[in-house]
Amino acid sequence: MAKRVQLVLNQDVRKLGKNGDLVEVAPGYARNYLIPQGFGVTANAGILKQVETRREKERQRLLAEKQEAVTRKTALETIGKYQIRQQVGEQEAIFGSITAQDVADAIQQNAHQEVDKRGITVPEIRKTGTYKVEIKLHPEVTATVEIEVIPE
Repeated sequence: MAKRVQLVLNQDVRKLGKNGDLVEVAPGYARNYLIPQGFGVTANAGILKQVETRREKERQRLLAEKQEAVTRKTALETIGKYQIRQQVGEQEAIFGSITAQDVADAIQQNAHQEVDKRGITVPEIRKTGTYKVEIKLHPEVTATVEIEVIPE
C-alpha cells in the first residue's frame, strides 16, 4: 500500500478540505495536481506554524465582527420604534405592503445605520399599527425592533 503525503491546503478544495486544513492524500495526487496548481504545500513545522497564526488571526477577526454586530444590535434596539408613513385607505388598510427595503430605509433615516435588506424578516403588514421585525446582523446575532406604520 502506498504511503500517504501530508499537505496544507492554500485554498478550498472541493471534497478534500478548506484553506489551512492539514490533509493526507496519495503522493501522486499531491505531486501531479495539488502542488502544481497551487492548492497545497507539503507540511513541515514552519508551514504548520504559519497556518496556526493565520487561523488565530481569522478567529480574532470573526470575534471582532461578532462584537460589532452586538454593538449594532444594542444601538438599534435602544431607539425603540421606527416609524414608516404609508398611504392609508378604508379600515386603516395601507396601499401595498411594507417591504424589507422600507424597513431598511426607516432605520437608515432614524438610526443612521446601514442594514442589509436581505437580513430583514418582515411579517405581512397590511394595516397600520405596531409590528416586530427581526434583523439578522450576524449569523449568531439577531436584533428585534418595532416598526410603527402610521398614516401619511
